[in-house]
Amino acid sequence: MLTTTLASAGEKILFNGKDLTGWKGQPEFWSVKDGALTGQSTKDVPVKENTFLIWQDGEVADFELTCKFKIVDVNGKSAGFGNSGIQYRSKVVKPEYSVVGGYQADLECGPTYSGILYEERGRGILAQRGQQVVIKDGGKIEVTGEVGKSDAIQAAIKPADWNEYKIVAKGGHLQHFINGKQSVDVTDESAVGAKTGVIAFQLHAGAPMTVQFKDIVLKTE
Repeated sequence: MLTTTLASAGEKILFNGKDLTGWKGQPEFWSVKDGALTGQSTKDVPVKENTFLIWQDGEVADFELTCKFKIVDVNGKSAGFGNSGIQYRSKVVKPEYSVVGGYQADLECGPTYSGILYEERGRGILAQRGQQVVIKDGGKIEVTGEVGKSDAIQAAIKPADWNEYKIVAKGGHLQHFINGKQSVDVTDESAVGAKTGVIAFQLHAGAPMTVQFKDIVLKTE
């Protein structure tokens, strides 16, 4: 039985703060440390390909998801490698290694990609940070406006510290926010744009790193 609990009308708390109940991933990488879901790779136990911690309580269509995240490099700072993301409306494509594909709200140690919309194992970058875009059938991406300056969005992110991510998905309209600043506004009009799928957190292949998530709240009404 999952310990997912009701926070208020239409809200669920997806993490109990104690263990991995309700979540599934590769046990060599995922655990709970300091009250947070923690994905960690090391030199001795590297990630062979992008792997994920997957929420087990079914697929989600329209929703608002908020959580706090912290990502650091091997030295516990944000100067080196650190890459992760929040998957939504995604599909499990390789269950034996907990691999999913689909929409991803990106986050990293670096200065460029946190807040963008990326499609894992799909169409790649769908919106750069600060962009308002419309995705047409055939893969054409039209930049229709701006929701903010990339440098200003980056400046609001606290490196190697806790930050808040919010994702809002309603039909084909997708929005990301970090620490209250909107980072993308996407309308996916294409036939391949997913309307439902799983939620998951990414641990990226590459150099050793650590990513953590807590205070995870899903609102579906």
